[in-house]
Amino acid sequence: MNKRLKIVLENCSQNHKCPAVKICPVGALSQKDFEAPVVDYDKCISCGKCSNSRFF
Repeated sequence: MNKRLKIVLENCSQNHKCPAVKICPVGALSQKDFEAPVVDYDKCISCGKCSNSRFF
């Protein structure tokens, strides 16, 4: 089974810079201003660091 990170907009307050963006070791997460983060699945290595950080 292939797991993929999913941003749940209802759970994202979108009023701050998302700390999980800085945690990603390959730059697969990006954020414009205070919008919800976006995942680049071509870059994502499914390491789980962002989801284990309790931000998602």
